[in-house]
Amino acid sequence: MSEARTTLENTLGRCDCGAVTVSVTGRVVSMFQCACENCQRSSGGGHSSVALFETSAVHLLGPTNSYKRSAASGATFTRHFCPRCGTTVWALSSRAPGLIILPIGIFAGANTWFTPNQLIFSRDHRPWDLIETHLPRHETYRGASGA
Repeated sequence: MSEARTTLENTLGRCDCGAVTVSVTGRVVSMFQCACENCQRSSGGGHSSVALFETSAVHLLGPTNSYKRSAASGATFTRHFCPRCGTTVWALSSRAPGLIILPIGIFAGANTWFTPNQLIFSRDHRPWDLIETHLPRHETYRGASGA
Protein backbone atom coordinates (compact mmCIF):
# COMPACT_ATOMS: atom_id res chain seq x y z
CA MET A 1 0.00 0.00 0.00
CA SER A 2 1.04 3.56 -0.54
CA GLU A 3 1.80 6.03 2.18
CA ALA A 4 -1.02 8.35 1.15
CA ARG A 5 -1.68 11.03 3.73
CA THR A 6 -4.77 12.53 2.14
CA THR A 7 -7.88 12.64 4.30
CA LEU A 8 -11.31 13.30 2.85
CA GLU A 9 -14.15 14.95 4.73
CA ASN A 10 -17.67 14.12 3.53
CA THR A 11 -16.52 13.86 -0.10
CA LEU A 12 -19.42 12.84 -2.29
CA GLY A 13 -19.46 10.63 -5.37
CA ARG A 14 -22.17 9.03 -7.46
CA CYS A 15 -22.95 6.87 -10.43
CA ASP A 16 -23.83 8.51 -13.75
CA CYS A 17 -27.59 8.55 -13.11
CA GLY A 18 -27.34 9.42 -9.40
CA ALA A 19 -29.19 6.33 -8.12
CA VAL A 20 -26.11 5.20 -6.14
CA THR A 21 -24.17 7.65 -3.99
CA VAL A 22 -20.96 7.39 -1.99
CA SER A 23 -19.78 9.54 0.90
CA VAL A 24 -16.21 9.27 2.16
CA THR A 25 -14.82 10.61 5.42
CA GLY A 26 -11.40 9.25 6.23
CA ARG A 27 -7.83 8.67 5.18
CA VAL A 28 -6.95 7.49 1.69
CA VAL A 29 -4.99 4.24 2.11
CA SER A 30 -3.64 4.14 -1.45
CA MET A 31 -4.08 5.86 -4.83
CA PHE A 32 -2.92 4.18 -8.03
CA GLN A 33 -3.64 3.31 -11.63
CA CYS A 34 -4.10 -0.22 -12.93
CA ALA A 35 -3.58 -1.28 -16.54
CA CYS A 36 -4.68 -4.92 -16.22
CA GLU A 37 -6.89 -6.10 -19.04
CA ASN A 38 -9.92 -6.37 -16.72
CA CYS A 39 -9.57 -2.69 -15.77
CA GLN A 40 -9.16 -1.76 -19.42
CA ARG A 41 -12.42 -3.53 -20.25
CA SER A 42 -14.39 -2.16 -17.30
CA SER A 43 -13.12 1.42 -17.68
CA GLY A 44 -13.35 1.56 -21.46
CA GLY A 45 -9.85 3.04 -21.52
CA GLY A 46 -6.25 2.00 -21.07
CA HIS A 47 -6.32 1.88 -17.26
CA SER A 48 -8.42 2.50 -14.18
CA SER A 49 -7.69 5.16 -11.56
CA VAL A 50 -8.67 4.09 -8.06
CA ALA A 51 -8.33 4.91 -4.39
CA LEU A 52 -8.48 2.48 -1.48
CA PHE A 53 -10.16 3.31 1.81
CA GLU A 54 -10.95 1.44 4.99
CA THR A 55 -14.52 0.20 4.63
CA SER A 56 -15.52 2.15 7.75
CA ALA A 57 -14.67 5.44 5.94
CA VAL A 58 -17.20 4.85 3.16
CA HIS A 59 -20.98 5.18 3.29
CA LEU A 60 -22.87 3.71 0.31
CA LEU A 61 -26.49 4.47 -0.53
CA GLY A 62 -28.54 2.87 -3.28
CA PRO A 63 -28.87 -0.58 -4.82
CA THR A 64 -26.06 -2.20 -6.77
CA ASN A 65 -25.58 -5.37 -8.75
CA SER A 66 -22.27 -7.19 -8.58
CA TYR A 67 -19.95 -9.19 -10.77
CA LYS A 68 -17.40 -11.53 -9.17
CA ARG A 69 -14.34 -12.92 -10.93
CA SER A 70 -10.98 -14.51 -10.23
CA ALA A 71 -8.05 -12.12 -10.56
CA ALA A 72 -4.62 -12.95 -11.97
CA SER A 73 -3.32 -12.97 -8.39
CA GLY A 74 -5.74 -15.73 -7.43
CA ALA A 75 -7.82 -13.28 -5.42
CA THR A 76 -11.55 -12.87 -5.88
CA PHE A 77 -12.47 -9.44 -7.25
CA THR A 78 -16.04 -8.17 -6.93
CA ARG A 79 -17.20 -5.10 -8.81
CA HIS A 80 -20.44 -3.38 -7.72
CA PHE A 81 -22.29 -1.29 -10.26
CA CYS A 82 -25.50 0.69 -10.63
CA PRO A 83 -28.25 -1.53 -12.05
CA ARG A 84 -29.76 1.45 -13.90
CA CYS A 85 -26.76 3.12 -15.63
CA GLY A 86 -24.03 0.46 -15.24
CA THR A 87 -21.43 2.72 -13.57
CA THR A 88 -18.93 0.82 -11.42
CA VAL A 89 -19.28 2.45 -8.01
CA TRP A 90 -17.11 0.30 -5.75
CA ALA A 91 -15.16 -2.94 -5.63
CA LEU A 92 -13.68 -5.43 -3.20
CA SER A 93 -10.68 -7.72 -3.46
CA SER A 94 -10.07 -10.73 -1.25
CA ARG A 95 -6.42 -9.64 -1.52
CA ALA A 96 -7.24 -6.50 0.52
CA PRO A 97 -9.64 -7.43 3.34
CA GLY A 98 -11.12 -4.46 5.19
CA LEU A 99 -10.56 -2.13 2.25
CA ILE A 100 -12.91 -0.81 -0.40
CA ILE A 101 -11.80 0.25 -3.88
CA LEU A 102 -13.42 3.37 -5.33
CA PRO A 103 -12.99 4.45 -8.95
CA ILE A 104 -11.96 8.11 -9.05
CA GLY A 105 -14.45 8.95 -11.80
CA ILE A 106 -17.38 8.69 -9.37
CA PHE A 107 -16.00 11.86 -7.76
CA ALA A 108 -16.05 13.82 -11.06
CA GLY A 109 -15.73 17.53 -10.33
CA ALA A 110 -14.45 16.85 -6.80
CA ASN A 111 -11.40 14.64 -7.33
CA THR A 112 -8.48 17.08 -7.46
CA TRP A 113 -7.12 15.31 -4.35
CA PHE A 114 -6.26 12.22 -6.44
CA THR A 115 -2.52 11.79 -6.90
CA PRO A 116 -1.63 8.28 -8.09
CA ASN A 117 1.69 6.94 -6.84
CA GLN A 118 2.14 3.91 -9.10
CA LEU A 119 0.93 1.97 -12.11
CA ILE A 120 0.25 -1.70 -11.50
CA PHE A 121 -0.02 -4.35 -14.22
CA SER A 122 2.25 -2.34 -16.49
CA ARG A 123 2.81 -5.56 -18.46
CA ASP A 124 -0.65 -4.95 -19.98
CA HIS A 125 -0.24 -1.19 -20.48
CA ARG A 126 -0.82 0.04 -24.04
CA PRO A 127 1.49 2.69 -25.54
CA TRP A 128 -1.45 4.83 -26.69
CA ASP A 129 -2.59 5.24 -23.08
CA LEU A 130 -0.57 8.15 -21.70
CA ILE A 131 0.52 7.69 -18.08
CA GLU A 132 2.77 10.10 -16.19
CA THR A 133 6.35 8.98 -16.84
CA HIS A 134 7.46 9.61 -13.24
CA LEU A 135 5.11 6.96 -11.80
CA PRO A 136 6.78 3.74 -10.68
CA ARG A 137 5.58 0.85 -12.84
CA HIS A 138 5.07 -2.68 -11.60
CA GLU A 139 4.62 -5.64 -13.92
CA THR A 140 1.85 -6.99 -11.66
CA TYR A 141 1.32 -5.92 -8.05
CA ARG A 142 3.96 -3.88 -6.28
CA GLY A 143 6.33 -6.30 -4.59
CA ALA A 144 5.06 -9.30 -6.56
CA SER A 145 7.58 -11.46 -8.34
CA GLY A 146 5.34 -12.58 -11.18
CA ALA A 147 1.82 -12.90 -12.50
